[in-house]
Amino acid sequence: MAKSKSRMSQEVNAGSMADIAFLLLIFFLVTTTIASDKGILNVLPPKLDPNNPPPEIDKNERNIFTILVNANDDLLVEGEYRESADGLDEDIKAFVLNFGAPDEDAQALFNSLPQSLRAQAARDPESSDHPGEAVVSIKTNRGTSYEKYLEVFDLAKKAYFDIYAERVNLETAEYRTLPGNDDAEKALIDKGKEGIPMAISIAEPDKIGS
Repeated sequence: MAKSKSRMSQEVNAGSMADIAFLLLIFFLVTTTIASDKGILNVLPPKLDPNNPPPEIDKNERNIFTILVNANDDLLVEGEYRESADGLDEDIKAFVLNFGAPDEDAQALFNSLPQSLRAQAARDPESSDHPGEAVVSIKTNRGTSYEKYLEVFDLAKKAYFDIYAERVNLETAEYRTLPGNDDAEKALIDKGKEGIPMAISIAEPDKIGS
């Protein structure tokens, strides 16, 4: 007579699988870094008070470097047509470093620049009076692509950062990533910018091309 044999269960005990899956989910949520899109880190001006309009600023036209971008992403830079933004940062840099009509403070600024920047500084009377007066104006219209706007805007910022970095004998990428966590880093940042404010004006877009 055959003996009955107890058979071991072949089934997997899944009673705790839900708990394990839940713990794994918590682990990945805690340890995973989710990148967030910060956009353009600009400080916007405060909202205008309709009862107190801002004062009119009388700015000589030669102190404004004008960049217009149309709906086809073509550029009009200082009245000259361009299909691309290639070399725009170098043109802006030359404009900012011009000392066409320097006052006493601007002359002191010129004397404080390293020899490499003084060699690049022109004395063109038809261009900006000095770096403290230079303004870069960027204007688009409703049809301008966001990518082209960012390209032009970043090149304008790069022109300034190139100057700041060269003043303190750093590469541009090194200067831009200075966190300013200690006094030495803050001093480098301030020395680079001293007397040369990053004056970039973003005009309200035209409705053409919407």
